[in-house]
Amino acid sequence: MKDLLRPEKGKVPSEVAVLALANVGDAVYELMTRTWLISKGVLTAGKLHSAGKAIVSSKAQAASAERLLKILSEDEMAVFKRGRNAYANIVPGGTTHAEYHASTGVEALFGHLYLSGELERINVLFEKIVEE
Repeated sequence: MKDLLRPEKGKVPSEVAVLALANVGDAVYELMTRTWLISKGVLTAGKLHSAGKAIVSSKAQAASAERLLKILSEDEMAVFKRGRNAYANIVPGGTTHAEYHASTGVEALFGHLYLSGELERINVLFEKIVEE
């Protein structure tokens, strides 16, 4: 059976819709956040949920985009921009359109990198996000 938790390097289909990439990226980002919080000693479900919301929210992801833009490759920037520019008909309350679009760009980037098997690069980017 294929190991779906470790996709093959360079094998993301080019026809994957950008919002599908963002959907996968959202799950990857959430899992990385929870794993990182547990490594920092957040050990109960309630605390994990509360602390995770501060990192996974659209506002937090939009702020993380600012830190990431400086270190993205040309190809990564193209994926981020595709995600950021994707049409979304619903924006969650308490989030501006700009924040929501930036967070969708981050999620699309994480989804693309994950499906491309670029796990080391995801770790580098996530470390940049949580280092501050």
